[in-house]
Amino acid sequence: MTSLQHVNPRARGIRVSPQSFLQSLAEHITQEITQKVHKPFKEVIDVSSGDPHRAGMKPVSFVRQVLAVCLYPELLTDQSFPLDVRLRAQRLLEACDGGSVGSYTASSGLLHVRQSIAEFITKRDAGVPSCAKNVFISSGSQKALMIIVRLLASGEGEIQTGVLTPMPCPHTLPTLLDEGEVALVPYRLVEEQGWAIDLDELHRAVTTARGRCQPRAIYISNPGNPTGHVQTRESIEEVIRFAAAEGLLLFVDEVYQDSMIGLDREFISYKRVLFEMGKEYAETVELVSSHSLSCACIAECGQRAGYMEIVNMDPEVMHFVDTMLCTDISTPVTGQLALDLMLNPPKPGDPSYDTYTQETLLTWTTLSQNAQRALELLSDLPGISCQPAMGGIYLYPRLHLPSEFTQLAKMLEVEADVLYCQKLLEEEGVFVGAGHHGGTTSSHHVRLCVLVPPDTMEEVLTRLCSFHLRLMDGHCDPD
Repeated sequence: MTSLQHVNPRARGIRVSPQSFLQSLAEHITQEITQKVHKPFKEVIDVSSGDPHRAGMKPVSFVRQVLAVCLYPELLTDQSFPLDVRLRAQRLLEACDGGSVGSYTASSGLLHVRQSIAEFITKRDAGVPSCAKNVFISSGSQKALMIIVRLLASGEGEIQTGVLTPMPCPHTLPTLLDEGEVALVPYRLVEEQGWAIDLDELHRAVTTARGRCQPRAIYISNPGNPTGHVQTRESIEEVIRFAAAEGLLLFVDEVYQDSMIGLDREFISYKRVLFEMGKEYAETVELVSSHSLSCACIAECGQRAGYMEIVNMDPEVMHFVDTMLCTDISTPVTGQLALDLMLNPPKPGDPSYDTYTQETLLTWTTLSQNAQRALELLSDLPGISCQPAMGGIYLYPRLHLPSEFTQLAKMLEVEADVLYCQKLLEEEGVFVGAGHHGGTTSSHHVRLCVLVPPDTMEEVLTRLCSFHLRLMDGHCDPD
């Protein structure tokens, strides 16, 4: 590959997220600070994406202790570790080939962990059965989605596979679909109704798309990333009926199911609702649901492990899910073990129970209070409106920017919200994500992770408010 013309044209066609540009800028500014270049701030604070440990949140002791013993089995006799930690580590090591986390596992994951996942799902869904053979462990939920996308992908032009995708969506999703060589079919969430999924909009999206591609799946994020919406049972039922009528596979990302912060909403899985709708749907609708260590409670993003459960898929097709997983050899073993710990935590009476409960409660309290504090403060600013988050770890405020600023962005050939994020980063050292919708809407948003230490949240809000007020004071009324 001596020149760009030798690079795969499909790779050259993959869209670049604004996050990549802003990430590079943040790294450049951080490097300048280390080189003593004068800045009006001492450090860059990154609240652009869901990486709570990077932002300063502390890991859960039980998870790290068990993993430490698994990595160094000599600690099995170390009395400084709680007994339940050492017993769990011993059981997990026995599940590993050769009794070591340094060994490969089956491509679909350790059977012991897959069984734990199935037991968790059955308990979560009030007895709706789950089976380990339908559970596949992957290097995060993104990898799970990529496998499904690659199995679906076919054709070009009007016969190219399409995936219905919410707007807004996770910022990595458009790039993933490009890489998987499928068409992104956008459907707009209704901001004024708390980012609700609108059935008429789904019908519009799928009907419009059929002239340019063949829609075969619909992607759902619940709780919503980055919008924080949480679907009601009635909304989930509507989507399931729609998928059944249109012959679409349902892929549901439920990574933030443990982070419910809205008092008037509870998390209900698609799997549970599907099976409670009767055989007409429970035995026919293809459903793939995912979860991962990137969840709010554990937030072990760097361990790179997640799982998907597959329902109503042809067994011969499921064979190829396992085949596709073989391209990774196996998901990192420590990540697989951490999944077991996430879904099967200490129980009342266990030595680690009190500490685990206190630590996870602190995480939830921090998330809930930060979300409320940020919502109140941002909503009071001129030129910003924000829907409250019911779940997840983000706020997604809307920017009503001055027309002069949007014209400047147009002249610079950059989206206005991307320019806003760039200026905020350069002037205040706060890195928030741009809510760029890929040209599907004229509105502008930013993505703000609120699962950070409270003092960090206060510093972010102080800097953001200072920047925003300067911007608004220096221009005419917002458009």
